[in-house]
Amino acid sequence: MLIGQAPGRHEPVKGRPFAWTAGRTLFRWFREGCGVEEERFRRTVYMAAVCRCFPGETPQGGDRVPDRSEVAECSRWLRAEFEILRPELVIPVGRLAILQLLPAAPLTEIIGRSFRGNYAGYECDVIPLPHPSGASPWPRIEPGLGLTRRALELIRAHPAFPAAERMKDEG
Repeated sequence: MLIGQAPGRHEPVKGRPFAWTAGRTLFRWFREGCGVEEERFRRTVYMAAVCRCFPGETPQGGDRVPDRSEVAECSRWLRAEFEILRPELVIPVGRLAILQLLPAAPLTEIIGRSFRGNYAGYECDVIPLPHPSGASPWPRIEPGLGLTRRALELIRAHPAFPAAERMKDEG
């Protein structure tokens, strides 16, 4: 399961999550770092969001981060998804999604590592990724670049990730 922040303004029009600029970066990461193309990723990894509606734009024009009340209002959806799916691996993308599963910490202490997390009483492995938005240079410069690559290696090696099945076959 991958958990993002919230849909942007393009996702409802395109009818799928991560359908715009951040999605192009995210799926390039999975292609280059995990050997999984976007089409296969979308077929085999369930994608959810902390908030279900576009929260609007900031005064500068970027997507606004949902506030606590919006997160609380939408939390029943994510709880239900965990109850139904009981994911073995969760990939939270960006700080808001990461905070749903792990305590607050600097990205340098979270990205590139695997954790045992808990959401609504369901334990799972958690391998966080930074947000692929062009607004932050963090994943494009060190130490973020190397930590993001390390996170993708951990995801690729996880038995619940689609590439792990292929790697066993090649093995």
